[in-house]
Amino acid sequence: MGVISVEQTDRLYWLGRYTERVYTTMRLYFLTYDEMIDQIPGGYKTFCERLEIPDIYESSQHFIESYSFDQSNENSMIANLMRAYDNAIVLRDEIGSETLAYVQIAIYEMQKAAVSDAPLLEFQKVLDALMAFYGIIDDAIIDENVRNIIKVGKRVERLDLYARTRADKEELHRDVMRLARRINRTNLNYAQDVIPCLVDELKKDEINYPYFIKTVERILDV
Repeated sequence: MGVISVEQTDRLYWLGRYTERVYTTMRLYFLTYDEMIDQIPGGYKTFCERLEIPDIYESSQHFIESYSFDQSNENSMIANLMRAYDNAIVLRDEIGSETLAYVQIAIYEMQKAAVSDAPLLEFQKVLDALMAFYGIIDDAIIDENVRNIIKVGKRVERLDLYARTRADKEELHRDVMRLARRINRTNLNYAQDVIPCLVDELKKDEINYPYFIKTVERILDV
């Protein structure tokens, strides 16, 4: 493993989190978009409640425009994608230009979606770019520790979002095990009790989702 500074480690971790945040919330957004197109009242309100983000939207159309494309909306998909890019550009030497390029492609597709009459088609290309980003990590990044820190961020974010949307035990257990394997292959200083606590919680008849989320979030709080 190469020597990675504290700042670089933090940026790698959040690069993983922000890219996964965009990927997972965009997939959830697809379902909400369909509900709004079908004129189901309050579809976006349910979306906000599930993700525990402020409902600042005046209408379904306002939600579609702001949550998708408004960079001043800190919870929007484009704002999170730009945060991923801000980390990636600083990490160019660690992750390589080819890996960075897929984040840039995702931003380009988001910009196309903002002026498209069929934004979901462009959103699918954003998802494709993010999937390619994760795929190229294993080929383009030589340092195993760098790869694993990004993927730890990805798993932490996915567990957080899946718990907020009340995913079933099987889905959560799969990603807890993936997180456990990945984090043990890094030089991260993490709370050793978190994984056992998550596993124990998943053994219960009913998951305490707020507790699960808080436990996931403190994994690097050491």
